[in-house]
Amino acid sequence: MRTQRLSRLVPAAALALAALLTSCAAPADGARPLTGDEAQRLALARFRMYRTGTATMDLRIAAPGGTTTVHAVVDHRAHRAVGWYGTEDTSGTDGAPGLLAWSREGLAVARPGTYGAPAAAPSTTSPAAPPPARDALRAAARVDSAAWTRRPYARTPLDTALQLALALSADRPDNAQLLAQSGPLHLRDDTIDGRPYAVLSGPRPRPAASTAPLTGRSPVTYWIAADGAVRRVTARLGDARTVTLDLTGEQVRGSLPKGPWDRK
Repeated sequence: MRTQRLSRLVPAAALALAALLTSCAAPADGARPLTGDEAQRLALARFRMYRTGTATMDLRIAAPGGTTTVHAVVDHRAHRAVGWYGTEDTSGTDGAPGLLAWSREGLAVARPGTYGAPAAAPSTTSPAAPPPARDALRAAARVDSAAWTRRPYARTPLDTALQLALALSADRPDNAQLLAQSGPLHLRDDTIDGRPYAVLSGPRPRPAASTAPLTGRSPVTYWIAADGAVRRVTARLGDARTVTLDLTGEQVRGSLPKGPWDRK
């Protein structure tokens, strides 16, 4: 099935996430334009993520045929990440987790047998609990650079999700006024793990040289706390495909290994 086409963004850098996905949905009931405070929160979100540095992130890509998960460590400054990935269909988990790395240029998968099994999950209540994302950092450091199979991004939901994860940070705040003019909406308020969040749809890129009013809403949605911290980002890819990125706020010390990107 066809996925949404990736495209480049025009004027404001803050539209980088919306640029990954070109579809729009009808506005949700009760949706309204952002207040000045909400626009400022959204404008600071990617810069705040950049300042976080290296942190854990869980990616979930749901599709009619099954679900892919990635438990990752993302360097929001270098725009690189490593993580354990796995797939699950109606019959359950499909095999042991694989080791994945990605950057703005593309992704790399470690050859099976070149890294050890992930450490035991920190949960004893569920045998299907995911492996610790931090362990992927250690495993990737043990893999020789020649053991990574590299490829550029393709037009698949997984590849879109990986690029979206790296687009969540920027080394400077976005322009709140431009954001407010590009159609973001306050959709509702929500609570995750007992903490309140404003649920905001993202900005929408306006076609070049177009003065037509923006319609619908962005396929990208953010859960943003009052202090500007992003807790969750979701994206609709069409054809019953969705991406969910959960940012737990767990910072990780250490740097990502060079092996996945070293072609020597």
